[in-house]
Amino acid sequence: MIAADKFKGSLTAVEVAERVTAGLRRGAPRGGEGLRIAALPVADGGDGTVDAAVAAGFERREARVTGPLGAPVTAAYALHGTTAVVEMAEASGLRHLPKGVFAPLTATTYGSGELLRAALDAGARTIVFGVGGSATTDGGAGMLSALGARFLREDGTPVAPGGGPLRDLATADLSGLDPRLAETETVLASDVDNPLTGPKGAAAVYGPQKGAGEDDVAALDAALAHYVRVLEHAVGASATSATSATEYALAPGAGAAGGIGFGALVGLGAAFRPGIEVMLDVLGFPAALEGTDLVITGEGSLDEQTLHGKAPAGVAAAARARGIEVVAVCGRLSLAPAALGNAGIRRAYALTDLEPDPARCIAEAGPLLERTAERLAADFLG
Repeated sequence: MIAADKFKGSLTAVEVAERVTAGLRRGAPRGGEGLRIAALPVADGGDGTVDAAVAAGFERREARVTGPLGAPVTAAYALHGTTAVVEMAEASGLRHLPKGVFAPLTATTYGSGELLRAALDAGARTIVFGVGGSATTDGGAGMLSALGARFLREDGTPVAPGGGPLRDLATADLSGLDPRLAETETVLASDVDNPLTGPKGAAAVYGPQKGAGEDDVAALDAALAHYVRVLEHAVGASATSATSATEYALAPGAGAAGGIGFGALVGLGAAFRPGIEVMLDVLGFPAALEGTDLVITGEGSLDEQTLHGKAPAGVAAAARARGIEVVAVCGRLSLAPAALGNAGIRRAYALTDLEPDPARCIAEAGPLLERTAERLAADFLG
């Protein structure tokens, strides 16, 4: 069973599975006769989550929504019956920014709200909301606005898009949120558990990745803290949950994807779960393991972050619970054998073992991965 995530910047999870399959068949004894290979591309809630769901049999749907800079973009979600997988990066991700262009103070999640509404219109009543890869730090205010919330300045006009203008927020009204949300089970799927604000919050930890300088980070963190204070009154007046906005802001996942996690918790009634756990359930991974002798997982970089909720760690934990051996493929490896073993991964194969130059590894990832899979086949399929 090949259950690997994407190699970011070079191969999608589907392409990883295809390349590993080709290499295994070439490297297996007797040309792979009798070898059964199944592929289940995985994702942890970030980029590639919709693609993984589609590869597992979900229907791909598209909607025209507002991008992070305000221009329209085409975004996809996945639907199977009344279950939808919605990936916020499809609408509000860094992928929609022109190369070298960032808007840390003004990028909006409005399109993510429109994408959620499209899923509701399609009949979804269970939504897995994968968050990650965002261009935004607006605490989910844009998303909630698209779903009917109102965020107003002192003069009664709407607050401008983005996290920075939240400093001007005077009143918030969540009573107009789409009533279908109350009848929908929403799962916040993320590979990070940061709070909304503070030194481990959305602005401080992830703002620099979105072009935020030191002053921008300080401004965003202050604006998000003010946003929480204003919502404290709004949530107390309108929410059925006994949890306060301040408590939501401190909850695991609130700081995910520029704080859209907070917006999902406080406004959508979402429940936070580690993204890979959610996706393995949605993709049917436990059932797919039946009859499996070896699981091959992986991602572009196997490092310390891998051990904290990334896809390979989740795959390894699920397979190990069933007594199935796990090996990994990756672009580069910075984990010691002991750390891999503790994560349930017996051995890892890195592309840099074949090509030390990282730039060439990225450019030639496909052929290198096939050669790597041949090595793996020689070691484990002999």
